[in-house]
Amino acid sequence: MAGIVIREAHFPGRAPIEAYGNGGFRFADMSHRGSILCLPSGIYGWEPADAGALAPEDFSRLIAEAADVQILLVGTGAGLKPLDPKLRALLKESRISADPMSTGAAVRTYNVLLAEDRAVAAALVAVD
Repeated sequence: MAGIVIREAHFPGRAPIEAYGNGGFRFADMSHRGSILCLPSGIYGWEPADAGALAPEDFSRLIAEAADVQILLVGTGAGLKPLDPKLRALLKESRISADPMSTGAAVRTYNVLLAEDRAVAAALVAVD
């Protein structure tokens, strides 16, 4: 008999974000503690190396799905933080328009664009 199996957090599909705060998110009648990456292929647990300074390496999964994404909403936490120029260049090269904003604004905008069936993705840093 196997012990506890820890799997990478993943919800297969697109779903609106029902709530955020207290260090996590709620979507599809589930909750996730920590940051998330919402892509066309699903919602993934996401752990950027430094949530205060997002880097190109934090977005490898997004770049793999770049053909299906036009808009990336980046929830940078409680307040707006600019994106690293190297990250902006990588996203531009991948034909993805990136919009940094507070996590709350990113959640609300993501839900609207998702309801409109737009080619949207979101990288959401958890807030307390």
